[in-house]
Amino acid sequence: MNHSIVVGLDGSTESTAAVHWAAREALLRDAPLHLVHAADWSSPLGVPATGTAAGREWAEALLRDAVDELRRLHDRLEVRARSVDGRPAVSLATAAASADMLVLGSRGLGTLTGFVLGSVGLRVIPATERPVILVRAHEDALPHTEGLHTDRDIVVGIDIGRPCDALLDFAFEEASRRRCTLHALLTWTFPPLAGYGAAYDASLQEQMADSMTVGLDDRLQPWRDAFPSVDVVARATVGHAAEQLVETGAEAGLVVVGRRIRQSSVGAHIGPVAHAVLHHSRAPVAVIAHR
Repeated sequence: MNHSIVVGLDGSTESTAAVHWAAREALLRDAPLHLVHAADWSSPLGVPATGTAAGREWAEALLRDAVDELRRLHDRLEVRARSVDGRPAVSLATAAASADMLVLGSRGLGTLTGFVLGSVGLRVIPATERPVILVRAHEDALPHTEGLHTDRDIVVGIDIGRPCDALLDFAFEEASRRRCTLHALLTWTFPPLAGYGAAYDASLQEQMADSMTVGLDDRLQPWRDAFPSVDVVARATVGHAAEQLVETGAEAGLVVVGRRIRQSSVGAHIGPVAHAVLHHSRAPVAVIAHR
């Protein structure tokens, strides 16, 4: 692994925000930043068609201007740029194959708060096992301590019934790097009861809550030991995972979710929780692939 960060740039406001987010992350990691423009990307209105001489010139100018701006803002940042041919999802996944992460922009839901995960994002996430971070346009306008994004906490969603080592590795390493608080969230729901007026006994609910809290603490303990400097706030609560993650991460600097690596060519490759969080989170979202 070359410990670089790859970011996709297509000229949109969202991808510009992703570039600046990725630059701050590269500085935190002391890693080079690679800007990638995919020649077949659907470009903003008014942009020359890709594959034409005018389109190639536009892409070269886009990358050159982005590199110049980043070097002006961050004199310590090593930044490179290139344009690649082929389908964007495949090109971006290939470019990020040995990178620390791939960063993409994602546009908001109009007057609502959240993401629209476009066709490129939907194809890139299952096409790579590298962490993929989705960034909204407004992220670029937020103040960041010393030019970095270390002033807000991280939220990670955990399912103790599934393997989540990769998820916790990423979340704890990122919290340690940013020196911020890590909020570990476990949610569960009670199975429905049959019969009119049926309800769970209050003592059973309390026992369930205690059991989930113990399970969460047990799962986190190895990482608490490995990262003693990370302040961890663990919470187990009843509710729907995506809703709780979106609410808890409303003011976070990053929300971390997992997705299972599927070998089948059919079916969804982004789980329902990750999919919902990607569409509705205000914060940048990191999708971490795990077995």
